[in-house]
Amino acid sequence: MADVPETLATDEERMALVHRLADRNFREKTGGPFAAIVVESESGAIVSVGVNVVLASGLSVGHAEVVALSLAETRVGGWDLGAEGAPARELVVNWRPCAQCYGATLWSGVRRLVVAGHGPELEHLTKFDEGPVREDWAEQFEARGISVTQDVLRDEALAVFAAYGRSIEDGEQVVYNARSQGAIDL
Repeated sequence: MADVPETLATDEERMALVHRLADRNFREKTGGPFAAIVVESESGAIVSVGVNVVLASGLSVGHAEVVALSLAETRVGGWDLGAEGAPARELVVNWRPCAQCYGATLWSGVRRLVVAGHGPELEHLTKFDEGPVREDWAEQFEARGISVTQDVLRDEALAVFAAYGRSIEDGEQVVYNARSQGAIDL
């Protein structure tokens, strides 16, 4: 993070950082190819950064969104990232949140969610089971006051996931899905 500015003005700048962190994270074998940041919506000030740390921590809940949201809540001193009087904050992540992170995002208080994409490509490229997420996931966020912006640097996300998938085939990575291997059509 030493070479990252304190503020990132655009969705594309924010997502480019997320992709860079996701790519580095799996190459360093600390977790899957996932990263997330929490930023102040208006100023673009970075509040927190999270990467998937499942392998490094041994914790199944160590997903990038959970890490970024938890660190943001710690930094601001409260569990509601959208508290009255506080700056609007948003979560920027390199794919639609999995079942766990869907709930964490809903409960965090963020006012906006920015995702690189959604759809089955992530599961096909990485072999991860993202769990049961509603078909109307974006509408559910919107209904709860969390605006959703999709398809920001989508192709770049898919490139990171494809690189991760190749590393699985080469035996360099572990897909940590507990007992869910039969739950999705890979």
